[in-house]
Amino acid sequence: MIFRGKEAKVAKPAEGILRRVLACGKRCQIVEFKLSKGAKIPGHKHPHEQIGFLEKGRFKMVIGDKEYTLGEGDGYWIEPNVDHTVEVLEDSIAIDVFAPPREDFM
Repeated sequence: MIFRGKEAKVAKPAEGILRRVLACGKRCQIVEFKLSKGAKIPGHKHPHEQIGFLEKGRFKMVIGDKEYTLGEGDGYWIEPNVDHTVEVLEDSIAIDVFAPPREDFM
């Protein structure tokens, strides 16, 4: 199956955040987030494993009780059901993989 980026539906889950599902299989999903400086993703958790990297920009991420500042090229892993937040320090693009796929993103 082929997924065309130009055809991907764009969602705006919060102010300053755009999300596109780039590809989705039976067991994992790739999602692009475009995040504007100053945007925040409040604390949340989900039953999905999440692995990602920061393609562009810089943000502060809290995973569980640890805080990190990430820059271009840095990666991260979030275990299922672990609380995490993001504060966007510069306009950023993040690519995340969720396993299993997040049905709420489809």
